[in-house]
Amino acid sequence: MRFPHNISRIEAFSDAVFAFAATLLVVSLGTDSTDAIIDIDVKLFTGFAVSFFVLVILWFLHYNFFRRTNYMDNVIIAVNAVLLFVVLYYVFPLKSLVNSWFLPQGMTPDKLAGLFELYGLGFALIFLCLSLMYYRAYKKSKHLENSITLLFYVRHFGLFVVVALISIIIAYLQIGINYGLPGILYALLGPFCSVHSYLFYKKYKTD
Repeated sequence: MRFPHNISRIEAFSDAVFAFAATLLVVSLGTDSTDAIIDIDVKLFTGFAVSFFVLVILWFLHYNFFRRTNYMDNVIIAVNAVLLFVVLYYVFPLKSLVNSWFLPQGMTPDKLAGLFELYGLGFALIFLCLSLMYYRAYKKSKHLENSITLLFYVRHFGLFVVVALISIIIAYLQIGINYGLPGILYALLGPFCSVHSYLFYKKYKTD
């Protein structure tokens, strides 16, 4: 006998994982001074702040998925689990990347390239999971009125994956690594997503 999935339990578990990731960020500040509030290193605090707000953005994207569809099955639960697993580790390479801005002599090209590759891999996996979750919901909800919205986000987050893969390749080849080119490439998301939105709206508005 098959029972319907309880979406509220899945959301509650996901929120707990995001909260745990935020807790790990706070713990990783790691000041031993009794005057910790005063003596927190600016470098550590900046890395924490950037990582925390990126975590909030990821939570918001995850939250929106459950607002846009009521469909849930074992496939989405599995992909969601992978997404949460990656989120727990994703914030730490990002934090290290931000901290590298404050190093007196910077990082070696090899270490910086490795950090960009790790960051890009986490970025790609997170948005691949989101795209797959939307795709699964879209395939199972084609008869519903909002299915086109789900298809839009399948492609939208797919663009994020493509840009991340380009960044990883550039970082691996160490092209413009001293100028942070692999990171600058993420600015392509703006024009890519704008063009996609225009073309998608034009196609499905006229169909």
